Amino acid sequence: MSLSPFPWLARVLELRIDVTAPSGLEQELDTLYRRLHRPGDVLYGLPIICINFPGFVFRYREADGEYYVYVEDSARQCLAGYTVFNRLVEVNRRADPYLRAPHSKYAQAYQRRGIATALYRWWLEAGNCLITGARQSVGANALWHSLGRRYDLMYVDLRSKSMRALGRDVDLPTRDDLHTRMLLLGKGWCLDRLAACTGMLLPAGDLEDVRRPDAWGTSKIGRRVK
Repeated sequence: MSLSPFPWLARVLELRIDVTAPSGLEQELDTLYRRLHRPGDVLYGLPIICINFPGFVFRYREADGEYYVYVEDSARQCLAGYTVFNRLVEVNRRADPYLRAPHSKYAQAYQRRGIATALYRWWLEAGNCLITGARQSVGANALWHSLGRRYDLMYVDLRSKSMRALGRDVDLPTRDDLHTRMLLLGKGWCLDRLAACTGMLLPAGDLEDVRRPDAWGTSKIGRRVK
């Protein structure tokens, strides 16, 4: 029995966490902000997402199946950061329409303020699913397990463009394996539906803890994100 009120915290130290903050981020964000407000630029006049996060504006665009959200600080007139919902080359064509891997970059002053949490929840509430890349930062890992208290979080083995469900908990060697990824199931999804859509393998009889009788949604990525 764990003595911690947040058992998922213990897992943070057990996963592949070796992502460091990028250098030159402030300059990158400044350049992006100027482009967002430069008439004629491809980033100018992007639509705004309705996310209830006072003081910030969330601008959205899609390019080649990837989704970019730029977060502006209205008062300071600068870019706090951005999140990209990336495609993964590791998944096959059947799974690609249903899974995106989020990658976020935020200036230090805007980290740990719940901005990425708001964006991930927006994505999941729209009926979309998320998958991790091969590595995570400490903050990203903690965020995923925090969201896992509200949405179904599970581990999968991803190799040779095929996925195999592993369940909610796996042992330490499995967590450390570069083929092990985490999934967050968006609103309206259940394990059986995801398997049917993506071809993910389900070991017989041992994953009942992640099967839920939720109503099946109708959207692929992009249909319900606005």
